[in-house]
Amino acid sequence: MQRFLQRANSFFDLPLSGKSRILIVAAVAILLLSFVFPLWNMAFYSNQYTDGLVLDIYTYKLEGGKTPNRDDLQEINSLNHYIGMRPLREIDFNEFTWMPFVIGALMLLALRAAVIGRMANLVDTLVLFLYFGLFSLWSFHHRLYTYGHSLDPTAAMKVEPFTPPLFGEKVIANFTVESYPQPAAYTLAAFGLLLMAAVWFSLRSEPSRVAVGEEKLGYRVP
Repeated sequence: MQRFLQRANSFFDLPLSGKSRILIVAAVAILLLSFVFPLWNMAFYSNQYTDGLVLDIYTYKLEGGKTPNRDDLQEINSLNHYIGMRPLREIDFNEFTWMPFVIGALMLLALRAAVIGRMANLVDTLVLFLYFGLFSLWSFHHRLYTYGHSLDPTAAMKVEPFTPPLFGEKVIANFTVESYPQPAAYTLAAFGLLLMAAVWFSLRSEPSRVAVGEEKLGYRVP
């Protein structure tokens, strides 16, 4: 155990290479796009809506597709009313409050790791990001489950409780629902992958640094 702790401490004390710092800055720059593009998209198709009702989910708001004669979010809420589902309102989504804040904090932590240049700071940021990603997916799925299983029993149309798809396609009543990630989700994934690459390149940097790392870790980096 003591030897393992010594190796772990040596790993966390490793300095970051210049290439790793560049990758971290690139990851932060890419993550800025998560505030511009939608995170997820859901589309609802039926015989009545062959072109689909579109709902874009951002990290901070909901936005329905708009045409001169139709606002898709209002249309979706009208349809939800008939089956007893409560309306989709931004004020009910606390995720829109904490998600932009957490993303901003991750960006600051990543830049801090690039400036300080220690493996420990980079790994801390990566672990927090992975937790944030997993928790966000769970929160999204739980939100979908709650909406589909809290139906008003006095609604005009009776449907069995359901869970809209988190990813993929599902038939619900007379609608086909499609749910897929959008550009902001890919920027989040890219952020995590670039941080992982930064860890790797600091272990696979110039020979002198690798030699020091191998001596501290007690094993040879492949």
